[in-house]
Amino acid sequence: MEWPVLVFGRAAWALLIERFLGYPDALFQRISHPVVWIGKLIVWLDKQLNTQGVSPQEGRLRGALAVAILLAVAFIPSYLIARWLTHWPLGWLAEALLATTLIAQKSLKDHVLAVHDGLGRSLAEGREKVSMIVGRDPNQLDEAGVAKAALESLAENASDGIVAPVLWYALLGLPGIAMYKAVNTADSMIGHKSEKYQWFGWAAARLDDAVNLPASRLTGYLFAAAEPARFGAIVAVMTRDAPKHGSPNAGWPEAAMAAALGVRFGGPRSYHGEMVDLPYMGEGRDAITRDDIRRGLRVLSRAMWMLFLVLLCVAILVAAVD
Repeated sequence: MEWPVLVFGRAAWALLIERFLGYPDALFQRISHPVVWIGKLIVWLDKQLNTQGVSPQEGRLRGALAVAILLAVAFIPSYLIARWLTHWPLGWLAEALLATTLIAQKSLKDHVLAVHDGLGRSLAEGREKVSMIVGRDPNQLDEAGVAKAALESLAENASDGIVAPVLWYALLGLPGIAMYKAVNTADSMIGHKSEKYQWFGWAAARLDDAVNLPASRLTGYLFAAAEPARFGAIVAVMTRDAPKHGSPNAGWPEAAMAAALGVRFGGPRSYHGEMVDLPYMGEGRDAITRDDIRRGLRVLSRAMWMLFLVLLCVAILVAAVD
């Protein structure tokens, strides 16, 4: 029973450490970032394996091969490092520090807070800051649109940038978080329904949907728990609205965040000049304000403290049972 105690405990400390330290800029300047390394491998695999003009079946097989190679490259070194660190007196702490590089809690908070602060100076600056975290056309957004975009990104990225990597680290250790991040990065780069990636990116997109399924639901319930007086009402809205979303996962944290703040997400928006009308999440007001961004960040903060405590309690409970 030693393994789950150590892994859940490490996951809790990795979440706590990353909350305050993030990924140091000096380290990024010196060695870049693990996600950048993963991205470079994906670009290479794309060039080597994504041949246009092949049949849909062959395209899917090539994409599946790319994902398999990516998972192997993520698994092997992370497994060997984790085994090596077991011989260190403070190897568990070193492993937790390594895991923080694949968690994006501080980065997400900083980027969303930059949108809040940018809107405080001008709409133009708010649009500029939100363009760094969303794919929609920022020049089409008014202040409410900028605030909505920031909060929707906050909700969705809380799941796949924080909760999912921490959860897979808790379950499968360093290889788990490394493989999760590889799949998630592949989905963001090649998991599109464009002509180039319709078949080649199919495996990455489907696998990303699968590995994000538990974390997306957990994130929604954590957001609801962050507002305990309205927990039942938030869960009711979440379970009603989440299935409306085109993504099997994004609707859960988005609907929960919208309900927690008493606002509505979704609706029409422009992506690269093309209008898309998304289903509404929540049942509150449409006039989302700059102050709502601060409120959303507070919901995120409380939810992540709860996640830390849950991980710590699981580790202590397993230790007590053992």
